[in-house]
Amino acid sequence: MDEGSREKLIQLLLRQKNASLGTSVEGQPLVSMVLYGISVDYTKYHIHISQLAKHTQNIMTNPRVSLMVSESVRENINPQTLARLSIVGKASLLSPISAEYASAKEQYLKKYPFAKMNFQLGDFALYEIKLETARYVAGFGKAFTLMPEEMKRISG
Repeated sequence: MDEGSREKLIQLLLRQKNASLGTSVEGQPLVSMVLYGISVDYTKYHIHISQLAKHTQNIMTNPRVSLMVSESVRENINPQTLARLSIVGKASLLSPISAEYASAKEQYLKKYPFAKMNFQLGDFALYEIKLETARYVAGFGKAFTLMPEEMKRISG
């Protein structure tokens, strides 16, 4: 991957505020909008979601998920040229007493300070999605398949 595409990916992950979460239960797909945090090595993505939500119930039944982060659509730009990263991985509930939880919560609240209130609600939980593979489209005709080790290298 060229340096321009690498920089574009880093900016995409750090600047975008929401993602599309794909879950499935009994063969039925569901795509939801979620907020996400990211580990420093770009291999773990964190979502703080309500246990009452259908996507959370789907994760509890089938932890295999996909998460897509995309540039926002802008006027006079062909949407097919927007940068986007689609990851595939498994979601798991983080224990509130774990070091991983504390770190993920800290990173999440740096990005979304207004979400502090949600951490006080009993039905919200923090999930970690471990990247197994990713597909990064840096623009029209620029696509890359990325594994966890490559994401670590990209993170610096």
